[in-house]
Amino acid sequence: MLKFIENFRNDEDGAVTVDFVVLTAAIVVLGLAVGTAVSNGATGLANEIEDALDAQDPAS
Repeated sequence: MLKFIENFRNDEDGAVTVDFVVLTAAIVVLGLAVGTAVSNGATGLANEIEDALDAQDPAS
């Protein structure tokens, strides 16, 4: 039983999986943050373009 506990304590096979999960979660969160920032900027720019087009006089 002591040999089993010692082998379990020294086993590092699962560490790579944990690292992969943490890195993947970080990439997903970063992607969501960038997507939100780009979406907000694009919406603001679209509203400015709409206002500029609305201000144009079609008769001229």
